[in-house]
Amino acid sequence: MKELIASTQAVVYLNPLEHEGRQYIRVWHKPNPFIVKRLKEAAWIKYSKTYKCFVMHHTAQAIELTFGHFQNLAQVNTRYLHRPKRLKPSGSTPVLSGTLLYDPLPRPSSLPVLRLQPLQLADGTTVVGVTFKYNDALYKHLKNSGSTTWNKEVKCFTVSIGAHSIHALLRDVDGVAWLWLSQELQVKDVTLLRQLWEQSYGKSLAYISCPLPYLEKLFLLNYSMNTIRTYHSLLVRFLNAHSQKGLEAISLFREEDINAYHRTMVQAGTYSCSFVNQSINAVKFYYQRVLGRHEVNLNNVERPEKPERLPLVLSKQDVAKILAATDNLKHRCMLQLLYAGGLRIGEVINLKITDVQSARNLLLIRGGKGKKDRTTLLSQKLLENLRTYFKQYRPKEWLFEGQYGGQYAVQSIRKVFNAAVLKARIQIKATPHTLRHSFATHLLEQGTDLRYIQTLLGHRNSKTTEIYTHVTTYALDKIVSPLDKLL
Repeated sequence: MKELIASTQAVVYLNPLEHEGRQYIRVWHKPNPFIVKRLKEAAWIKYSKTYKCFVMHHTAQAIELTFGHFQNLAQVNTRYLHRPKRLKPSGSTPVLSGTLLYDPLPRPSSLPVLRLQPLQLADGTTVVGVTFKYNDALYKHLKNSGSTTWNKEVKCFTVSIGAHSIHALLRDVDGVAWLWLSQELQVKDVTLLRQLWEQSYGKSLAYISCPLPYLEKLFLLNYSMNTIRTYHSLLVRFLNAHSQKGLEAISLFREEDINAYHRTMVQAGTYSCSFVNQSINAVKFYYQRVLGRHEVNLNNVERPEKPERLPLVLSKQDVAKILAATDNLKHRCMLQLLYAGGLRIGEVINLKITDVQSARNLLLIRGGKGKKDRTTLLSQKLLENLRTYFKQYRPKEWLFEGQYGGQYAVQSIRKVFNAAVLKARIQIKATPHTLRHSFATHLLEQGTDLRYIQTLLGHRNSKTTEIYTHVTTYALDKIVSPLDKLL
């Protein structure tokens, strides 16, 4: 018990050491008798009187043995073993030969889309409705299919709730249509998710699908669905860029092979720094967390340094024009929420009626980015509009529901915003997230303390919020340019 308490925060660092032209590993740790005892027990680790520390050979076998030897006693950290090299996306970055001359995941020509959403029948049972833009050939295909049934009550094809039913539908429409699931259908079957996410990819004979243990591990560690889907697509892209070698050979790649792949992405010039960094993270998760290959140190992979771009901010006049550009009450309330509370687009559609706490003048945001709950401002002007909206639309559970009930779609809000921007004749290339940036900047210009703004936005790190100090015009009008002082 004493050993466990004493080693709770213990970390053993592996550092590079060169001696007479040969590579070794120097073991460093804070004074801890339990670690010293364990080091002396390791046959492959010796104490060096020359360097006055414990050393071992720099081999993959020695590293693996060390990880196992310190299990449940201390964390083995290899962050200093291979210092990362960083490529800055600037004019001075050396441009090497070799680019991604092809897309490893080509997509065939577009197919009709079948939209799946849960529907409640009069007897209280729930089925999955299958709707689509009318297509005679597709209608006949579904009619003759054994996986769907025409339901007279809801006037559309339906399948039963369950992964097996959607699996059957996927098999029936393979090469004929693509399936799209509404947000209310929360799929937990990783096999089904993999099929849905990979249905639109062009699959050659050498095509490699995402390994199921990869998705299972992400779910087990409670990653968000957006992160799981992003990691999935990036890993599949990486695997199929090397599909001719086969999955077994790819699993034996070293950091040099992984680095070469991402270097070509940087040199292609068509991928953002965020995209490349996300790809490195997705591949790193596969090798270290799924395959358990600790000797593959992906800290050595060259990461492009993300440029520090300032957020785009609208003036108060432009925000007023956008909010006034829509005559639809529901649409206006959604856009007002984005600006009045500094909400993300996903947070707007996830709002429930009970999250509007009018007695406290607060909005409760549940499960925001990073799965964090928070509260933000509830504008009195917005509250009046929401009360009028509620009387007119009578939503049941979600504050904003779709045309046929259920959660409102993210893409629909984007369309509403883009239409409002076009109608308001705003020349700036804005997105719904621009209203969140504008909310933070306008608060700062009003003299609101940065810590309060950080809380309202739900930022974990104050440095994220500090970026708005670079775009605010607060007090700039009081500064006189030296040019204006010249005689």
